[in-house]
Amino acid sequence: MANEEDDPIIQEIDVFLARSLLEKLYLFQYPIRPASMTYDDVTHLSAKIKPKQQKVELEMAIDTLNPNYCRSKGEQIALNVDGTCTDETSTYSSKLMDKQTFCSSQAASNVSRYAAAVYKKGELHLTPLHGILQLRPSFTYLDKADAKHREREAANEGGDSSQDEAEDDVKQITVRFSRPETEQARQRRVQSYEFLQKRQAEEHWVHLHYYGLKDSRSEHERQYLFSQGHGLAENTELIKSPSEYLMMLMPPSVEEENDKPMAPSNVLSMAQLRTLPLADQIKILMKNVKVMPFANLLSLLGSGTDPTAVLRCVQQVALLVQGNWVVKSDVLYPKDTSSPHSGVPAEVLCRGRDFVMWKFTQDRWVVRKEVAAVTKLCPEDVKDFLEHMSVARINKGWEFMLPYDEDFVKKHPDIVQRQQMLWMGIQAKLEKVYNLLKEHLTPKKQEAQSAHPLLVSGEQRVNMAKAKVKQNYGQLEKEFQKQKAEMKSNETSAKTDVPNIRIKEEPVSVEEPMDTSGQEGLNNGLLNGLHPSQGSLEPLNGHLPGGCIDRVAQELKAFVSATFKKQFVLTLSELKRLFNLHLASLPPGHTLFSGISDKMLQDMVLDTGCKQILVPFPPQTAASPDELKVYALWEAGDTYDQHRQVLLELFSKNYRVRRNVIQNQLSQECGEDLNKQEVDRVLKVSFCSLW
Repeated sequence: MANEEDDPIIQEIDVFLARSLLEKLYLFQYPIRPASMTYDDVTHLSAKIKPKQQKVELEMAIDTLNPNYCRSKGEQIALNVDGTCTDETSTYSSKLMDKQTFCSSQAASNVSRYAAAVYKKGELHLTPLHGILQLRPSFTYLDKADAKHREREAANEGGDSSQDEAEDDVKQITVRFSRPETEQARQRRVQSYEFLQKRQAEEHWVHLHYYGLKDSRSEHERQYLFSQGHGLAENTELIKSPSEYLMMLMPPSVEEENDKPMAPSNVLSMAQLRTLPLADQIKILMKNVKVMPFANLLSLLGSGTDPTAVLRCVQQVALLVQGNWVVKSDVLYPKDTSSPHSGVPAEVLCRGRDFVMWKFTQDRWVVRKEVAAVTKLCPEDVKDFLEHMSVARINKGWEFMLPYDEDFVKKHPDIVQRQQMLWMGIQAKLEKVYNLLKEHLTPKKQEAQSAHPLLVSGEQRVNMAKAKVKQNYGQLEKEFQKQKAEMKSNETSAKTDVPNIRIKEEPVSVEEPMDTSGQEGLNNGLLNGLHPSQGSLEPLNGHLPGGCIDRVAQELKAFVSATFKKQFVLTLSELKRLFNLHLASLPPGHTLFSGISDKMLQDMVLDTGCKQILVPFPPQTAASPDELKVYALWEAGDTYDQHRQVLLELFSKNYRVRRNVIQNQLSQECGEDLNKQEVDRVLKVSFCSLW
């Protein structure tokens, strides 16, 4: 009530809807004009439009007499485009760049919410816009300059000898006969980018006549912006109930789904994604990411999402492989589609990709040649399958992209059992289709195959080696004593038989080499979760080699630095959420997929110049432990560093501080009197991610 008294209504304005220019009115958005061009008195040399594409091209004159115009550059551009000769085909007949072409593009696909308004004599007249076009400079004259340059080079190279010209008269011609075009090939050709570009180029330009701002025709057309009849019967759109009026201003999101793509190819808008149903959100995420642990999927869906509902939905679009969820083949290859490489129908592609997924349920490694030999698909299709869920290792094969998710398997045994039943059905179907042999159905080392890779720490391996050495120590000692006794007896007999010959005795080493090989019971073809032939460049027991650690650290440091430069204060929970979003946008096989723990993330935050702010939250708070850990960039190099440090010191003493206390403390520490607006700005800049 107090705000309403401070802001009283001073005037009521009648609003009218003008229909005369309905579906005819466009808004042109010109770029920031240079000082040598003013649109008020500029000369429009020509204008043309392609109505179907709503594409406009304007040619405007440049004031070459303006003091801000660089005459030398204008002459150089004209010389590069037209050369030294001037004729009717020249772009710049005055040997000076005295005009510029602007080409339009659609600024918004849905302009139903936009209108042009005219205010006159206490009345506001609205005319709906039919389109919004952004005009940008066209640089086609540079293409002409390149074409001229190539023609001059060809002319200089040609005609060097008459013998070359005589030899060019006889050329061999290859004749090819094209096969009849199938319906699927025709559909692919019609949907191709080249075909669409050709159709757009075939539409003819319609030349227009431009009328200036003060022209009488412009004055006449401008009158159509006013409503011709002020009767309420002709403006029934404005006679609505409050609920209907709000519905017109904010239509339901379902109506917009027809215009917006359901699954963007490479970039996801999380704001638009969360307006969709949960099943559609999971389908879009899995279709773009393709392989994802369940924990990452929950973090992308936002806090408050029911894990049970997520589990129910994810099973409809993904299958469980080594504890991680992999998108189903029929989601990536819908019915009535075909391969972009070979034209193979979607059913064959789904069977081939299911075979690759099934192989990864048996082993962490898959050989590309084996997949191609069984599925009989082209190498490009097989490579696409493998790139969806694995990473290529030189001279080793393809390794599954993510580590085995043991936590999910332990928490959800019922889901794991149900997925195993599904894989048994898929395996039976693949056996019938591909006539699989025993070597395809069984892993390479079946005698020690386990349900998942056995992880053994480095300390356990050392203890096993020591135990094996102690076990064999007695036997080794007996063999050593036996060999020593035989050597002594041989020496004695040799001295008695040949007294004049002295045999040099070599010292026998008492030390025996330690046998540190793993026990046979642990050799299941996946030692420590890795392939036995894996080199030193791959993770071993969760540790990475030096070079790989440096690459991961550099990538992680770049992400943390860029994040804290945008948002100076973050909780650990929010930082982890942003990191998961960053991972979802990375291509498969990126170095950050090697596994980043919470400790690595926190250590990197501290290494980049950030500090942990120990905010004294109340004991009865409902926040999670990650939400209680607050990190802040101490020095960002901007003008608010000192203000931000004062604020962080205040919040390290109390989790709730009054505004007047903040204002007084900033004035004392910074030595300047800040008003309420300036204090609000400091708070917004410093704590935009938390408050």
